[in-house]
Amino acid sequence: MRYLQQWLKGVVDLVVLSLVSRLPMYGYQIVKELQRRAGGYLKFKNGTIYPALLRLEKRGLLVSKWRKVTAGRGRRYYQITEKGRQFLAEHARLWQSLHSIVGRVLQEGVSSSEHKRAGDIAE
Repeated sequence: MRYLQQWLKGVVDLVVLSLVSRLPMYGYQIVKELQRRAGGYLKFKNGTIYPALLRLEKRGLLVSKWRKVTAGRGRRYYQITEKGRQFLAEHARLWQSLHSIVGRVLQEGVSSSEHKRAGDIAE
């Protein structure tokens, strides 16, 4: 599971940008939506999402606006910028390429290992 957490750190910006590219969302809503879409498999915590939101906003990829929801209470909603859309499109393509390459390499390794084991058994 340690590796999974490291991998998630590498994609958190992309998944957050992807979610807010559809509609503005507040932090807790983003956390819950990521959990829902991942079927509970990926555990993004507030301590991961909020620093990502701040980092993305600082880079001009998101903007945030405070909205009142009820009397005296409000939420900070995050919305993707045009720069964020460009970043998302470019990096989503890179991610898909990387995913494809790693998948092929892993499949070749698995196939090779299975073939080798079958050969070892036959001997």
